[in-house]
Amino acid sequence: MKNVEVDIVVASTNILENIKRLEVTLAKHSFGIIVVDEGDKGLRRKNDKLFSSMPHVYYGPKEREEWFKQHFGMNYHRYLSVIPERCHAETSFGFLLAYEEQPEFVIELDDDVFPISGRNIMDCHANNLFNSNGVTVHSKGRWYNSLENLDLSTITRLFPRGHPYATEARTENFVWSNGGKECVLNMGLWAGCPDLDALTILYHGGLDGRCDIEGKKCRRDKVIVSKGTYFALCSMNTAFLPKIIPAFYQLYMNFLGVDRFDDIWSGIFLKKIVDHVGDNVSLGEPVVHHAKRARDTFKDLRKELEGMRINEALWKMVDGTQLDGKTYWDLYHSLTHSLAENFLKLQNSANRKFMLTQIERMMLWLEIIDKLR
Repeated sequence: MKNVEVDIVVASTNILENIKRLEVTLAKHSFGIIVVDEGDKGLRRKNDKLFSSMPHVYYGPKEREEWFKQHFGMNYHRYLSVIPERCHAETSFGFLLAYEEQPEFVIELDDDVFPISGRNIMDCHANNLFNSNGVTVHSKGRWYNSLENLDLSTITRLFPRGHPYATEARTENFVWSNGGKECVLNMGLWAGCPDLDALTILYHGGLDGRCDIEGKKCRRDKVIVSKGTYFALCSMNTAFLPKIIPAFYQLYMNFLGVDRFDDIWSGIFLKKIVDHVGDNVSLGEPVVHHAKRARDTFKDLRKELEGMRINEALWKMVDGTQLDGKTYWDLYHSLTHSLAENFLKLQNSANRKFMLTQIERMMLWLEIIDKLR
């Protein structure tokens, strides 16, 4: 799918009704849909019917293996190992395809987020990426709570999945300023189920991965997160420019009992690099309806628990890193080597092993990108 304006990347093992509902709004754009799946032929036939008039490709395990063979020959297994199996972070492969194709921008959507009537997902993302609008937030506590920009069905103060628990990161001392900027990444927010971690969902009575707290609408269409301020990046409704992909690997999840932090940590890494380059990221519109499927909250909690421990230390390691370079590739390389020097500071041996694997995969990611440049 060469010469497309927009690549839509979705990792899924479900029927993609939500992508079908984008058909009308996509009609005026040149686009392609990249589905990263597990190769289920019956499911593909059902999606083919939905996408009969929409350009799309599937990349399951066999297609991904063939892609790496074509690009790396006898060494392909080494590079194929970068893509995790049977987890959301398989979207990394879709990013590689997008980096080859170089569309104007990329949209990553989960398979359970649906467009809301009156909102054009493509146009909203494009507006926040390419127009100099919005307001800027700076946090004296170093973290911005993205749920602050979302009207919720509760007055209880909540924080999104991946936001550190330490008091300093949860001190909402925000400074606002007017004046917008173009951005290299825009994160849309969610009506329906907000992006909460399992511990929060459990606390609010949710045993099936959902609780009775709902998002309603954005308070501001575009919030630019200032230099030196982090936020929990959820990739279920995110658009970005291809140039950031060298620094936007979604990490190796479903490993050593850790999952669900691929977008969070890739977002922390990216924010550090974006700040160094002098680019900007934003969050706000488009709001989509997150129709989260039922799941076992306790299983999610087990997947998140060790990641929560790592999360409290990792962002500080990243924040304290002195980067060297000018391009996204160079800066990700610099960050990766800095993490390699510092990961031994993690007290838990399993966490150190986990992070060592991430570092190895991050270095391989850069080799893959180098091959594609």
